[in-house]
Amino acid sequence: MSEPLLHVDGVTAGYGPVTVLRGVTLSAGEGELVTVLGANGAGKSTLLATVVGLLNPRGGRILFGGEDVTGQPAESMARRRLVMVPEGRQLFGPMTVLDNLLLGAHARHLGRRAAGEPLERVFALFPVLKERTRQPAASLSGGQQQMLAIGRALMAEPRMLLLDEPSLGLAPLVTRSLFDILRVLHDAGTSILLVEQNARMALDLADRAYVMERGTVTVEGRAADMLEDERVRAAYLGLGTGVTGD
Repeated sequence: MSEPLLHVDGVTAGYGPVTVLRGVTLSAGEGELVTVLGANGAGKSTLLATVVGLLNPRGGRILFGGEDVTGQPAESMARRRLVMVPEGRQLFGPMTVLDNLLLGAHARHLGRRAAGEPLERVFALFPVLKERTRQPAASLSGGQQQMLAIGRALMAEPRMLLLDEPSLGLAPLVTRSLFDILRVLHDAGTSILLVEQNARMALDLADRAYVMERGTVTVEGRAADMLEDERVRAAYLGLGTGVTGD
């Protein structure tokens, strides 16, 4: 791989006296989809929060586009078009679907007219959002709200898109539809760092993968190889040694 678009180099971070990340190193290239797997409490969400500037690292470096952005605040990272879809979506429920989408363009200082082109791209991906532009975001189903959260992030025309547990709480059919959209984005060249509880679907979609345990990276490699790794199969795919099928 050439010089990565995102490089996390030995990052340590935490909250108050609690250290969550311990020397985490990972990278994601231009146009790559990289997934991060791990049990609850492994530090995956803390990793994303640190990358996008919501949490200051205590050690290590974060490079984006070859530039050292360690410790830069979230608004600075957003201007660099490093954009996260957080766990839980964090939409503005009383606001309309359209106004939630337009907020995604705020970091780039796009007015409504200038936001028209990215808005049409979002509507092409998620036609249901175009049908519901005047509805409050809170009135949407869980799956539609996740579409809105991703659409809002895409309004910033991200250079890299970070997603934190996008399938959490969604029905299997909705999850498959969501992953179909992520595949479309990946095929179109969008760089994606994905934290996801559904290890099977994430590995099927990703180019490369990392496994985190207790704040450190314990396994890394090609996603296709991870599907055959006995440690990963047993811990995250529900498949023990010698099991070859679903």
